[in-house]
Amino acid sequence: MLYLVPTPVGNLEDITLRALRILKEVDVVLAEDTRTSGLLLKHFDIQAKFFSHHKFNEHQTASLLASRMAAGEQMALVSDAGTPAISDPGFMLVRACIEKGVEVQCLPGPTAFVPALAVSGLPCERFAFEGFLPQKKGRASRFAELADEARTMIFYESPYRVVKTLSQMAEAWGGERRCAVCREISKIHEECVRGTLQEVCSHFQTNEPRGEFVILVEGVNRTAKKGRLNEKKEDKS
Repeated sequence: MLYLVPTPVGNLEDITLRALRILKEVDVVLAEDTRTSGLLLKHFDIQAKFFSHHKFNEHQTASLLASRMAAGEQMALVSDAGTPAISDPGFMLVRACIEKGVEVQCLPGPTAFVPALAVSGLPCERFAFEGFLPQKKGRASRFAELADEARTMIFYESPYRVVKTLSQMAEAWGGERRCAVCREISKIHEECVRGTLQEVCSHFQTNEPRGEFVILVEGVNRTAKKGRLNEKKEDKS
C-alpha cells in the first residue's frame, strides 16, 4: 500500500487524525525533504524510518520503491507541504505502483490553492490549475495559450518572481483583468490582495513579496471580448 499523506501548508493544526495514524503505522515515510518532514513528525512525537524521494531522484527510485511495496511494505509519501503529486513529486511513484498492482490511497487534506480560490472573490465553480509557470523556455507561449481561457486560472509562484509574473500577465492579458494574490496561507501573516493585475502588481512593487504565493486570475469574458472585436470591425468599416 502507498498512502499519499497531505501535510500542513502552514498551521500544524491542519493535519488530520488519520494522517497522524498512518504516519505512525507505515514501515517507511517517503519525504521530499527529510529535514522538513522530520521536524513535523518530531512535533507530533512520531518515530519514522525515512527515505528521501524527490524530483531529483524519483526517476531512479520509483520502480524500486513500488517493488518493495508489492512485496508487502507499507509506505507513506509526504511533500514539504500540501498534497503530494500536486506541483510536487508523486506522479511517477503512483504510476509505478499502479503498474505493479500496488494499491494507492490519497488522504484528504491541505493544499494551498483550494483556500486561495475560495477567498479570492473570483468565480470558483470552474477553474484551471496551472501550477508553476515555466521559468524561461515556454513562458511566453504559455501566456499566449491561456489568453482565451474562460475559467479562473490558478498559479503557484515564488516571492522572487511575483512582480515579474504579474507584470507579464498584465502585458499579455491586459492590466484591467481582475486577480487575487494570496500568500502565507494558514500562517500568521496570511494575506489576500485583490484588484486588477496592474493594481496588485503595483502593491507588491511597493510592498516586498514574502512567503509562498498563489496567484488567481479571472478568465477572459468572451462576450465582452466579442463585443470589443465587433466595435473594432465597425470602426474600420
